[in-house]
Amino acid sequence: QVQLVESGGGLVQPGGSLRLSCAVSGGILRIDTMGWYRQAPGKQRELVAQITSGGTTNYAEDAKGRFTISRDSTKNTLYLQMNSLKPDDTAVYYCYLHRWSSNYWGQGTQVTVSS
Repeated sequence: QVQLVESGGGLVQPGGSLRLSCAVSGGILRIDTMGWYRQAPGKQRELVAQITSGGTTNYAEDAKGRFTISRDSTKNTLYLQMNSLKPDDTAVYYCYLHRWSSNYWGQGTQVTVSS
């Protein structure tokens, strides 16, 4: 059973940075597509960034140039480096993994951008 555990969220001032981590139990396979979604209060969950099995990355328009997704299979961990954070980035951030026909989600980590 795949389990995802996020960490690294917290309170940060506008313009600051955070790095989110997602630890994957059982390891990351080459076939896995992984990514980060976020959900702000009263809004739908939205894709922030994705990294495919081939290493291709995709970002939401608002995340381009500020966020970087990466994965380290040796550490079984997915990362999201977030720079130049804005109040609109405040949300619960979820890690996900797609393997074969199954999707797996973490429990989420809160990111709050506020002065």
